[in-house]
Amino acid sequence: MYVTMNHIPVNPEHAERFEQTFLQRARLVDRMPGFIRNLVLRPANPAVEPYIVMTFWESEAHFRNWVNSPEFKEGHAKSGSLPRESFRGHSQLKTFQVVSDSALLEEIK
Repeated sequence: MYVTMNHIPVNPEHAERFEQTFLQRARLVDRMPGFIRNLVLRPANPAVEPYIVMTFWESEAHFRNWVNSPEFKEGHAKSGSLPRESFRGHSQLKTFQVVSDSALLEEIK
């Protein structure tokens, strides 16, 4: 399993609009091959901590196919509607291979 974590520093006064963007997202990623799920995590202290947007994929190749797809461009066009002042800085994408998952009965290879 492949996991992405996008750290997005959102100005607190724009947090509600930022969250609404995800609640009303196009959901194009949901139909992509290899997509498992998406989580949007609100920080305990949004003034200093970023939101975390996580996606779970069957493999890195599935994630790369999503990023290079027309659906990715279409799905992210809506997020471009937030003004620049909505953010306290640039987002930072981190990626991971899952080694262990308590929801699975056997070790991930």
